[in-house]
Amino acid sequence: MSHDRFPTSSLCRAVFLVVAMLGVSAGLSACNTVRGAGEDVSSVGHDVSRGANATQGHITHSTGASPQ
Repeated sequence: MSHDRFPTSSLCRAVFLVVAMLGVSAGLSACNTVRGAGEDVSSVGHDVSRGANATQGHITHSTGASPQ
């Protein structure tokens, strides 16, 4: 009975390495996708903030109220 942690045949090692490399590349591409999604969400947040500030400025200007 073998207690090796990894397969010993060269074919099994090659298959293991290919699967590991595919897993790593998929993980790296997922990180890039998540980063892009985070940047998109951040951009939307900044746009909403700018819109809210502009609306507050227009309301303050049109009502003559003092800004807070």
